[in-house]
Amino acid sequence: MIAGGLAEKLSSVDLFSGLDHRTLDSLVQRGTTMSFPAGRVVAEQDRDGSTFHLVLEGSATVSVNGVERAVVSDGHYFGEMSLLDGAPRSATIVAGADGLKTFTVSQLRFSELLDEEPQVARLLCTALVARIRGLESKRS
Repeated sequence: MIAGGLAEKLSSVDLFSGLDHRTLDSLVQRGTTMSFPAGRVVAEQDRDGSTFHLVLEGSATVSVNGVERAVVSDGHYFGEMSLLDGAPRSATIVAGADGLKTFTVSQLRFSELLDEEPQVARLLCTALVARIRGLESKRS
């Protein structure tokens, strides 16, 4: 996938949707693509990990405490919380039957972007507050 296509996919992620093209391109330059065969554990709950993954192809199951919670596929993402706070993973992600291909950005490379582009942090705060408000309204 060419950089422009990746930037477009990233712009559909709520956390990055407000970023301009230049900043999205900078984010793309800081990441890489990774492929995982079927059944491979991509992230393990309670283990260290600080990489954001945007699913480009394939699928993966998301489990919390051994209970399957979701299946992620093209356009979905995971690892955003550990990317931001560096805390252990909150779920286990296992590549699906057809494997998994993701665009990844490490916490180190993402932190460099935040240092260079402080407006990114403001946009992230807005997106995270919207997520929290949505969760609170579901509880009501």
